[in-house]
Amino acid sequence: MAEQKFEAALKRLEEIVKNLEEGALPLEEALKAFEEGMKLVSLCGRKLDEAEKKVTLLMQQGGEYVRMPFDPESEPREEDAV
Repeated sequence: MAEQKFEAALKRLEEIVKNLEEGALPLEEALKAFEEGMKLVSLCGRKLDEAEKKVTLLMQQGGEYVRMPFDPESEPREEDAV
């Protein structure tokens, strides 16, 4: 089976959560949905980790590539502009 794209996995995970929250699934189906959801959580987590590593590697400072943690809260500084 080909690995799902992040967006597709996240959308399916949202559907599963909605169905489980509604509480209308029989127990056996709810357990299967929960198991699928846990696999999707793992997949999404791996995809996000990979993306974070790529962002970290692509950050530049002073014209040289350096490893910098990604902080979405910090504002870009002028010297960081490419």
